[in-house]
Formats: sequence, structure tokens, C-alpha cells
Amino acid sequence: MKKAELIHQVVKDSGTPLSKQDTATILDAAFVAIGEAIRDDKRFAWPGFGTFTVKERVARKGRNPQTGKEISIKASRTVSFKPAPALKEGL
Repeated sequence: MKKAELIHQVVKDSGTPLSKQDTATILDAAFVAIGEAIRDDKRFAWPGFGTFTVKERVARKGRNPQTGKEISIKASRTVSFKPAPALKEGL
């Protein structure tokens, strides 16, 4: 699903007279707030949907797929998602 499709679906399902532009502004603000929550609190949970958490990756050895040469991959952080049981059952 693309952003425009999400906006269209939210307008359609909301049952309110919001315009697509207003809905896009609200969704943009919501995603900024979610991103800030993950960055600041290292976690964001939405009941019935799932939980986003920051996951630490340790440094490791890897291989360049083109040359086969061993390389060092430095430690990093990423966002992990764990779906809620209700979402998981619906898959």
C-alpha cells in the first residue's frame, strides 16, 4: 500500500468530512510522533496492532557478494516490529 492509497482508505473508513489534504496532514503528524516515540523511548506500542522497538545489532564479519572478500560490518541499531496476537491471527 502506498501513501496515497492509505490516505484514500482512511478518508473512506473515517466517516468524517475530512479532505484528503487534511487526512494527509494528520497521518504525517502521526508518523512523526511515532518516529519520535521510537527514537526517545526506544518503543512504541499500538494495542491490537503491534510494538515497534529499537534493536541493537552487534558488529560481525560478512562477505562482499561480488568479490567474496571478508568484510567487517559495524554495530548498528534498527527498528524491530512484533505484531499483536490479533493481527498475527488475521494473517
